[in-house]
Amino acid sequence: MTSSTISSAKVFNKFKFKKTVHQFFPIDANIISKKFLNYWKPCMAIFIDSEIWPNTIHNLNKRKVPTILLNARITRKSFKRWRHLGNFGKKIFHSFTYAFPCNKETLNYLKFLGVINIKLIGNLKFTQKRFKKDIAPSKLIKFLSKKVFWCASSTHKGEEEFCIEIHKGLKKLHKNIVTIIIPRHVNRKDEIIQIIKEKNLNFYCHSSNKIIPVNTDIYLVDTYGETEIFYNLNKIVFMGGSIVKHGGQNPLEPVRYGCKIIHGPNVENFNDVYKLLNINNLSKKILLKKNFISEIEKSFKTKKSSSLIVKKIEDIGIKILKNTTKELKAFIK
Repeated sequence: MTSSTISSAKVFNKFKFKKTVHQFFPIDANIISKKFLNYWKPCMAIFIDSEIWPNTIHNLNKRKVPTILLNARITRKSFKRWRHLGNFGKKIFHSFTYAFPCNKETLNYLKFLGVINIKLIGNLKFTQKRFKKDIAPSKLIKFLSKKVFWCASSTHKGEEEFCIEIHKGLKKLHKNIVTIIIPRHVNRKDEIIQIIKEKNLNFYCHSSNKIIPVNTDIYLVDTYGETEIFYNLNKIVFMGGSIVKHGGQNPLEPVRYGCKIIHGPNVENFNDVYKLLNINNLSKKILLKKNFISEIEKSFKTKKSSSLIVKKIEDIGIKILKNTTKELKAFIK
């Protein structure tokens, strides 16, 4: 299994797989791609979501290696870019042996771009499971038991400052308010701390071994692979990448822990997922700061989302996973 980031490699290592090897994906230059394939000699290649690397795909095609685009996700923005490339773009997509799009929008884009074999199974994001190790440290539970708190997850540059402003608004209503911020990229830690200091607020980093100060305003999660702990504790989660023009982050993980999702207007990366969540009143789009505050305030007085709705989402995931596994087994045989 390949990935392109240090953070994903760290998460992978935590699972301690016995039959799966992690390797960083090669830079997609022709000569490097060939060396990578010469060494590993794959019998089949599966690309996930929107990981489309022209040189590697082209070299796999020349070697007649079955190449699958699994849980394919093409946004309107990326479709326009590929279409602009004309025949070159179509040649790359034509190289895929099979594609399994995550939604109907992507299915239509793939057809236009030249993929011959396409089958819509559903979005694999629904198949994620709750982790067993989602129990919070005792000192965190003890600290939060005396607080009212909410969580901002997968935040991007510009969104932490927005969430801090929300925190200041909530502090006028609750002196013991705590805002938990989980940045999308932990390497931005120092930048976020600087913003917190400029706003004259107190903060605590999750990686610290010290006692959590009583006057902590912002609890900054500066570690990888522990978001489930905070979803399990929270009732409401702001999903980042939705105020800035990023396209949003996957909201399904916190929903599995019964959290309600609040988000900004930019969620085109997960339109189909948010549509389902909105129907079941599990998410809400908010544009104004005052509405963010009132929605978070409302969550303090309510219970977590219905377990029946959470189970419904899990059932959808199980069905998608079974069908996906069935399709992939056919290629392995």
